[in-house]
Amino acid sequence: MAIAIGIAVAALLYAYLRYRNAMRRDSMRLATARQALEGCGHLLALLRALQQHRGLSSGWLAGERQFERRMGARRQEVERELIALVETAHAELLKARPCFTPHDLSLFDFRWKTLVDELQGLSIEQSIARHSQMITHTLDWLTALGEARIELPVADLVDADAVRNYANRLPLLAEYLGQARAVGSGVAARGTCTPVARVRLMFLVSRSESLLKQAMQVAGDRQTLAAAHAVAALTGMVRQQLLAERTVVVSAEAYFATATEAIDAVFAWIEACGEDIRRELEAGRAGEAVSVPERAAGMV
Repeated sequence: MAIAIGIAVAALLYAYLRYRNAMRRDSMRLATARQALEGCGHLLALLRALQQHRGLSSGWLAGERQFERRMGARRQEVERELIALVETAHAELLKARPCFTPHDLSLFDFRWKTLVDELQGLSIEQSIARHSQMITHTLDWLTALGEARIELPVADLVDADAVRNYANRLPLLAEYLGQARAVGSGVAARGTCTPVARVRLMFLVSRSESLLKQAMQVAGDRQTLAAAHAVAALTGMVRQQLLAERTVVVSAEAYFATATEAIDAVFAWIEACGEDIRRELEAGRAGEAVSVPERAAGMV
């Protein structure tokens, strides 16, 4: 009898320890996903500031000096977001395969400051290329963080397509629109569209429409429809006022404003996706807390 009781107690203890370890792992992966979501938010803010600075720089280099004050504000935003990302970078150092590290951020910051210092001596094309290289790094970090820390670890709690929209498809759409804003701002400021700019704008419009279609297959809410309408307004302006006419009559300010409205609408859509993911993670944490007494009761 005593042996049977001892075996039963040992079995219960073993089951409890396994359960406790599983709960600890669930808690850790939820905490990691929530921290990664916050890091993604800062990367998105960094992306947005870089894109705006790139577009403003194109107009400024083409002679639109009224953009200078707004460029200064975007530079401050970039610096704030780089500081905010330090915590996420240090957390990534504890992972087997970090998405990015403090060293990566330091190198990024150095390249950013160098770009700002050298901007006045660059051509519009050189400025766009230098900005776009930095934006590519930001997008790579964002995609890696979303996939490695949210999409895969908590696949049972969040929708994978929603995470891909949040950390990959929509930021990439915003980037193509950002490039269209930068190239188009230079075209509008000069009043003519060079063959190189024409080919680039045609590609950016086509790619943006393709990404929009993919992202809309996942969602169809108010933010989605607003973004689709704003993107259509921009692509229509590019085709009708930058590509169809030999002489461009739309002002750089007007074009920049239309492009910014489209990008802002996409970022509003991204933020809505982020809120949905955050709610799903919080629901997972609440479910984890409720399951503790239930499972414990079942073991008695």
